[in-house]
Amino acid sequence: MRYQIDIYGVLVPALLLWIIVAYALSALLRRLMQRFDLYRLVWHRALFDFAIFICILGVVVYLSEYLA
Repeated sequence: MRYQIDIYGVLVPALLLWIIVAYALSALLRRLMQRFDLYRLVWHRALFDFAIFICILGVVVYLSEYLA
């Protein structure tokens, strides 16, 4: 597993890139849930969004081992 990624001579922590990818995926999921009105089934929207983000981040970190 690599902890730093070299982007044109700048060392960027890999976790930062994983967080950006997870945020983009969770934003897409939030839009889909809002479009299909699935938030009416959720008790606390902000807590649910945060939990979904953490789950997606865990999946991205787990899969990054196989992609890199």
